[in-house]
Amino acid sequence: MKRIPLLMLSVAAAAIATGSMLLPAEGVDEAVSPIYGVKIPAGYRDWSLVNVGHEAANLNDFRVVLGNDIAIRAYRDGTRPFPDGTMIARLAWKYIPSAENNAVFGQEQSFVTGAPTNLEFMVKDSKKFAATAGWGFAQFTDGKPDSEALHKTCFSCHAPAKGNDYLFAHYAP
Repeated sequence: MKRIPLLMLSVAAAAIATGSMLLPAEGVDEAVSPIYGVKIPAGYRDWSLVNVGHEAANLNDFRVVLGNDIAIRAYRDGTRPFPDGTMIARLAWKYIPSAENNAVFGQEQSFVTGAPTNLEFMVKDSKKFAATAGWGFAQFTDGKPDSEALHKTCFSCHAPAKGNDYLFAHYAP
């Protein structure tokens, strides 16, 4: 039972520590998502942790959700809908067994971040993104925005989370 919280904490620490591997140096501002025009926010790697997750099946990755100060305040206070200026980042990596850690444990039980898969953002601006409940979306792979076709699916994918203002991640205090 104690292994799961330890694993999640290890995943979070590793993910945050390796976050810089997802993109080129800070200041990459020419990358803009189609449809929404969302850029990769400067300093997002310094945002606070919202939650850590593991997606199985076809995705099979570790995910870290970070939020800017406005997002964290809203999460902590239970403010819904989230206020304008809220920004959420979701960083994802494949996961791989850690031979070094497993040697210490004596069995295969430890996994660490592997290759980054993608980086996603949600930005709240109720006027600019009125057609999508106030949210603008962005997804980047290797520092480049993903296709317009993919971005057209963002809002419909988040629709089931309407009760949490279209965010899947719940705050893990």
